[in-house]
Amino acid sequence: MKTKSLKSNEISKDWYIANAEGKTLGRFASEVAKVLRGKHKPTFTPHMDMGDFVVVINAEKINVTGDKESNKTYFKHTGYIGSTSFTKLDLMRRSHPERIVEKAVWGMLPKNRLGRAIFKHLKVYTGPSHPHEAQKPKELSF
Repeated sequence: MKTKSLKSNEISKDWYIANAEGKTLGRFASEVAKVLRGKHKPTFTPHMDMGDFVVVINAEKINVTGDKESNKTYFKHTGYIGSTSFTKLDLMRRSHPERIVEKAVWGMLPKNRLGRAIFKHLKVYTGPSHPHEAQKPKELSF
């Protein structure tokens, strides 16, 4: 029995579009991360970038459960002493709603150079329009 390992020039990348309207944040982000990583393909290889491109629309209409809308905070540190900042979810939704989905998906990807390369294949937009119509993305249904 031999295991087939794909070469980088044999990998095909598709484009998918995912509508975040009415979806729960964590469940939606895990499905998007699975497609970005390539785990939905039978040729998945953990050490290679096998995933597809994902365009997320209507990021401002994503749902969260429980009291997360008022209690969930995002942590940021600049590297300087005492320069921590905490941003609540409701403020993030008003100022940068696309970052809510980006941070949730980033938390589900590997924290190495492969994860950073995979994360660049995620495109998040507020509203139903996006500039990737030329790629003819397929509908991603969860």
